[in-house]
Amino acid sequence: MVVPAGNESSATYFILIGLPGLEEAQFWLAFPLCSLYLIAVLGNLMIIYIVRTEHSLHEPMYIFLCMLSGLDILISTSSMPKMMAIFWFNSTTIQFDACLVQMFAIHSLSGMESTVLLAMAFDRYVAICHPLRHATVLTLPRVAKIGMAAVVRGAALMAPLPVFIKQLPFCRSNVLSHSYCLHQDVMKLACADIRVNIIYGLIVIISAIGLDSLLISFSYLLILKTVLGLTREAQAKAFGTCVSHVCAVFIFYVPFIGLSMVHRFSKRRDSLLPVIMANIYLLVPPVLNPIVYGVKTKQIRQRILRLFHVTTHMTDS
Repeated sequence: MVVPAGNESSATYFILIGLPGLEEAQFWLAFPLCSLYLIAVLGNLMIIYIVRTEHSLHEPMYIFLCMLSGLDILISTSSMPKMMAIFWFNSTTIQFDACLVQMFAIHSLSGMESTVLLAMAFDRYVAICHPLRHATVLTLPRVAKIGMAAVVRGAALMAPLPVFIKQLPFCRSNVLSHSYCLHQDVMKLACADIRVNIIYGLIVIISAIGLDSLLISFSYLLILKTVLGLTREAQAKAFGTCVSHVCAVFIFYVPFIGLSMVHRFSKRRDSLLPVIMANIYLLVPPVLNPIVYGVKTKQIRQRILRLFHVTTHMTDS
């Protein structure tokens, strides 16, 4: 759909092109991507099942991990089924309203995940820097309230974005450069001033992702200051409880920041790099998070071994 210049219209649907320049290979590339998606869903479901059924894991750290796993499942599911339909069945069209729903889901779930990662950092800070207060500060009802706050915050921050897009006229192409709908991608197709969208997008990134990453960094500076005053044995134990979360933080924030930078400064809409980075951002963290926590967290690792009837004894790394 290309509308002649000067003739504004409202878009009724968009075209998702998948992987620009690799259209011939998309059918085969879908198989490893689908396998990664299944690994992500099954891995995160296993984490949720283990924490839910193992009463010794009913602690704030593991409850936050369940929230993270649930969000990972939702964020990958919000994009992967449509992506598979594009690659396997050439189903490239997406209705305008469906695109807005997908866009809102992806961005709001990302904000929720950032909030949960911040909550996990706060949990580690209290557990290491104020261990005697941990049980009273992070009670289970309070953890549940933090989870609800993460949902409300993510949804509230992203709610205006579809409204802003809905008000834009589209008189150019309706071909998107990604395999799913992103705010940065959709707004560039408008034939009107999009400064409001750009400014609000920056405000959301700074107030959510930027603030969260800053607070997480600050919490770990305080943790490091406390840990350096402990014995070597206590230091090793403290670092061991933090390493999985630190990995999860890098796995989430590095692709997100990289994708944001590429969208801000890339001038070519047909570039393959932003598309690959966007797919990495939505698929790799859900795949790696359960692996990291399964390998580095002793309680989860032992429960997984028991689940698969493995009797080999493993020492804590």
